[in-house]
Amino acid sequence: MRFLLVALLAAALPSAWAGQDAADPWKVLEQAAHAARDLSYKGIFIYQAGTGSRSVQITHMNYGQGEYARIVMLDGQPREVLSQGNDVVIFSPREEKVIIEKRRGHNMFPALLPSSLDNLKTSYEARAGGSERVGGRMGQVIFLDARDKYRYGYKFWADQQNGLLLKYLTVDAQDRVMEKIAFSQLSLLDTHEMDWFQPNVDHDKAYVMEEHAPSKVLAESEGWTLSNLPPGYRKVDQMLTRVPGKAEPVPHLIFSDGLASVSLFIEPLAKGARPKSGHSVMGATHFYANVVDGRQIITVGEVPEAAVEQIAHAIDFQK
Repeated sequence: MRFLLVALLAAALPSAWAGQDAADPWKVLEQAAHAARDLSYKGIFIYQAGTGSRSVQITHMNYGQGEYARIVMLDGQPREVLSQGNDVVIFSPREEKVIIEKRRGHNMFPALLPSSLDNLKTSYEARAGGSERVGGRMGQVIFLDARDKYRYGYKFWADQQNGLLLKYLTVDAQDRVMEKIAFSQLSLLDTHEMDWFQPNVDHDKAYVMEEHAPSKVLAESEGWTLSNLPPGYRKVDQMLTRVPGKAEPVPHLIFSDGLASVSLFIEPLAKGARPKSGHSVMGATHFYANVVDGRQIITVGEVPEAAVEQIAHAIDFQK
């Protein structure tokens, strides 16, 4: 019996190791980045972080007229996201009305990977694993190992037929899973019908537009300078964002290494207000607060503590 078991395991090894040798990990990830934007598909994925989880339905279409997606939260408070290219509109009920927010688009599953992977190659080392089934489909496993303490590692499963990401994990330096997203259902679409690209309207509620207007691009000489950012990170966006409890929108800067991202908020300190200081963590998300030249700085991101702390100290204000 033991000999039979060993023989069966040995018979399974060649195909698994052949997959490892044959797969160029960066080419697999490049195909996954393009597949998420080029293909038309519909599915349900499960997002898990810590002890919490939620189900999300996504419909995505690209047939030459542009890229469209509708994301619907299936658990908890109803919420929908419609995106066209880089323009994102969020519909979220609050009290007796539905708030409509316009924002810039950022990478959302399965379109997590940037179109160009060149920046990632300086911050991560890629290696191929074997093949595993996810949601009834075969996926090629790819590991992205962080080269330093400023980012987590990742594990991806890319569909062996069409390249689309089926699943991914975020892992810390001790290989503990911090975050997980995986398709439980997935099908490719062969239609050009667009009747799905609209929110589920609740006629009993008022609809209110709450636009997150982007600020003009500020040169460093107009307010602040940035220095000593963590390796691989750069500022990729800047806008004015409404923060709960603040009467006016506050500057919001976004930094990214192409995969991981950190938000930095600049809040004026009100007279007599007690400033926030120090580090806190919730699941994979780290927060860091400090005060620079009379301004409250808060950084937040699904990155290690070292990244949010160094980015918080990278900003300086001109006298």
